[in-house]
Amino acid sequence: MNFGITGVAGFIGSNLADALLSAGHEVVGIDNLSMGSIRNIEQNLDRSDFKFHQIDVRDLAAMGEAFSNADRIVHLAAYKIPRYGNAIDTLEINSQGSRNVLELCRDGNRRLIMASTSDIYGKNLNLPFSETSDSVLGPTTIPRWSYAVSKLFDEHMAFAYNSSYGVPVTILRFFGSYGPRQHLSWWGGPQSVFIAACINGEAMEIHGDGQQTRSFTYIADLIDGIVRASLYDAEPATVFNLGNAQEVTILELARLVHELCGRSGQANIKMVPYKTLSGNYEDVMRRIPDITRARTVLGFEPKVELREGLHPTIKWQRLAMGLVEAQPA
Repeated sequence: MNFGITGVAGFIGSNLADALLSAGHEVVGIDNLSMGSIRNIEQNLDRSDFKFHQIDVRDLAAMGEAFSNADRIVHLAAYKIPRYGNAIDTLEINSQGSRNVLELCRDGNRRLIMASTSDIYGKNLNLPFSETSDSVLGPTTIPRWSYAVSKLFDEHMAFAYNSSYGVPVTILRFFGSYGPRQHLSWWGGPQSVFIAACINGEAMEIHGDGQQTRSFTYIADLIDGIVRASLYDAEPATVFNLGNAQEVTILELARLVHELCGRSGQANIKMVPYKTLSGNYEDVMRRIPDITRARTVLGFEPKVELREGLHPTIKWQRLAMGLVEAQPA
């Protein structure tokens, strides 16, 4: 089967390309390299069953040409939470990019596998979150909610394309992925910046009091779920949570990273009050998935516990940070 992947040079996209190629599929990937890195896919650039095009998802014509032979498309390219207050890219790129891939899938009714986010559940206090849980978001005056809103819009548009045009769609809501090739900034998640701080002997900055909880899904488990969902055709339009249900506070995560980085003594932690963040930032205090549906329908079962997954992640990040430092100015 021939898969098209948007955001192929990113953390998830590059790992997905590796998995699909290893399973005997062909992959055509696009990325504008604004957040992805060519290093993530360099191992595949000489393969005859892999093609890469530097294309922005807002360029419908170029995408259409690149994905002309794709049997189905996995749409991963997106802009995340505008942590520093700039929401325009998040809203424009996510809505236009998703509309474009849906338009491409109208040609021959190719299935679209669309990445969404656990952030759409927002401040809902009823946990764990199932696929039918309500979205409880903050006011439009707070930019951080623009990411969740953009993904909610994408989901509604995907279901509308199925209803109006018959486009088969599978929506995947990701919960806190981490592992080798994760982005080294906040874009990659708190574990990424905690690891970097520990390696550099700096304080790990925690927003709020650190008692907010998350679930963290090792990349190999997430990729397994994406592949399973990508090959699932029994429902014309469907949605799955993909994540690890192990709940951990951000403070516990920081202390675990400190330990696994080989640091002695107490963890060097700096608490950053929410009021000091721009954009009147609001956090989500708990975010845990109910994966019963993915487990029952897809056979998805995360296997890697957080401590186990952080070992190769830290090892990779040491190497990645060394490569960055070794680059000429």
